[in-house]
Amino acid sequence: MEIVGIGTDIVECLRVGRMIEEHGELFLVRVYTEREILYCRSRQRQTEQFAAHWAAKEAILKCLGLPWRRGLSWTDMEVRMESSNRPKVMLCGAAKDIAQSERISDILLSMSHCRAYAVAHAIAVRT
Repeated sequence: MEIVGIGTDIVECLRVGRMIEEHGELFLVRVYTEREILYCRSRQRQTEQFAAHWAAKEAILKCLGLPWRRGLSWTDMEVRMESSNRPKVMLCGAAKDIAQSERISDILLSMSHCRAYAVAHAIAVRT
């Protein structure tokens, strides 16, 4: 296994909460997949869940070595929680194309949050 890239991000939960309050459903569907929205809404402390997923998406971009660019969508990256409560990264669209071109076989992800902050670390690997 070869590490191709690493990424980390931290975000204030209140900042994400304000974006949800100000822009509502438009913000949510622009940034999160339907599955992510359902998951975050099903949990206590929804804002912290949304913030952790935001940080994860930023960390994923960084581990792929990607600046934000045209053609890339926030929903090209999805964080799914497995039954073991371990996050799994699913890519589609432009993000998947880029990962495939770099022969990235998996992205390992760790997320955490408290009331004030959410943090995520992502590692892109090639087998």
